[in-house]
Amino acid sequence: MFKKLSFVIVLTFLAIGTVSAQTVFKINLDPSVAKEPLSGRLLIFMTNNPKPLEGIEPDFTNPNAVYISGTEITNLEAGKPIEINADELAFPQKFSAAPSGEYQVMALLDVNHSYTYDGAGAGDLYSKVIKVSMPSAITELTLSGQVPERKIAPVKNLQTVEYESPLLSAFWGRPVKMQASVLLPPSYDAQKKQKYPTVYNIHGYGGNHLKVRGAAAVYKEMEEGKRPEVINVYLNANNSFGHHVFADSVNNGPWGTALVSEFIPYLEKQYRMDAKPNGRFLTGHSSGGWATLWVMITHPDFFGGTWSTSPDPVDFRSFTGPDLTKYPPQNAYFGDDKKDYNLVRFKGTQVMSVRQYALQERVLGAYGGQFASFEAVFSPKGDDGRPMPLFDRDTGAINPAVAKSWEKYDISRVLRESWTTLGPKLKGKIHIIVGTADTFHLDEPVRLLDAQLKKLGSDARFEYIEGRDHFDLYEGGLANRIADEMYRKARPQAKSAKK
Repeated sequence: MFKKLSFVIVLTFLAIGTVSAQTVFKINLDPSVAKEPLSGRLLIFMTNNPKPLEGIEPDFTNPNAVYISGTEITNLEAGKPIEINADELAFPQKFSAAPSGEYQVMALLDVNHSYTYDGAGAGDLYSKVIKVSMPSAITELTLSGQVPERKIAPVKNLQTVEYESPLLSAFWGRPVKMQASVLLPPSYDAQKKQKYPTVYNIHGYGGNHLKVRGAAAVYKEMEEGKRPEVINVYLNANNSFGHHVFADSVNNGPWGTALVSEFIPYLEKQYRMDAKPNGRFLTGHSSGGWATLWVMITHPDFFGGTWSTSPDPVDFRSFTGPDLTKYPPQNAYFGDDKKDYNLVRFKGTQVMSVRQYALQERVLGAYGGQFASFEAVFSPKGDDGRPMPLFDRDTGAINPAVAKSWEKYDISRVLRESWTTLGPKLKGKIHIIVGTADTFHLDEPVRLLDAQLKKLGSDARFEYIEGRDHFDLYEGGLANRIADEMYRKARPQAKSAKK
């Protein structure tokens, strides 16, 4: 779901006084980093953290710690500075409302509109962090640095694959490639005729097929016989709208259909994979957890099972707070008691509300944020050609027509309404694991789905790991246990899942 939190300790703002005038920044472009005019989203960050910083970024453990301003700019040229009114769109409040005092500020130009889901990326420009006393009439910042390409350490037997999808290319009217990294087992080259079970891994929000954490460790454990030998495919679910979760969508295109009808058949021709249901398995965490469960229930005959961990809301009766199935709709920001829904909790402390997260996301950018990503998958296309918002970002009022359109992606509802058909096909195939202290309360919709499937007579396995949150769920060997369970299903006659 949401990107991993940056647990930076930032001091709370001291209420010394406030300022009513606008806060203006003059933005310069250093000619050494760009010869041509540049456009993108200009972000300005400000904090009163007294520790000298090389960079400033949002702190999700304390939404009030970093002031952020967001402005779309076009054709910024060296020698032609532009002035930005930081108060026009800011979070958590206007810069001019910040208490008087010493601050650190910096600017970043998000040239690819990817900051919301990927942070500062290759090609983005940034200024040095400077100190400023607030209030300040005009503060000058110069974009003089450029984010380099990320270097990815090579992993033995890990290959990158691209495939141009006819379905997606036809949808977009331009070539669209599906991407994956494929980790081959240690014995693959020596065992020329052997076929292997295949595990399709879908990353969480903010990831991609190149950010394969732990691939080197997985290979080493297979090599040492501590983990069963399978082919691991790390699929890329990242796009300009955020995370397409391999669901067919009027905004993103037919990603789910393209996966099972085009990309996987292509991979099975390139590699010695078990091209049968009990040779294909799914696993993923967070948005990848939702994606793997969705792909499983929409293609129940194609895969042998899914092991989905900490999935995004799987029952829309609890969608990060509101019950989206109610009519008239609830408010996205607060419940009937008028108290704001908490979205982010850490070690028992509530640190960020749905309202705060959504308003911060709006400042960071209109494309690819977590809520915008949900809307790109679930919402109809608006008259402006963009996904329709589920709720008004100022008030939290939910659009009932949009909420209605989301019903077809409510996993609990889909299973309930189609259980006669889906039930027999999903027998023994659904495994969902979540921590009881999930950072984003994702254990709550999982419990609703659990109760729903029990009523339907499902054998789906639900596991709640006591005290674990969104980011420590896999501590203690969960990944290896999942790998063993998959292998036993693929090779039921094997004496052991390991060598």
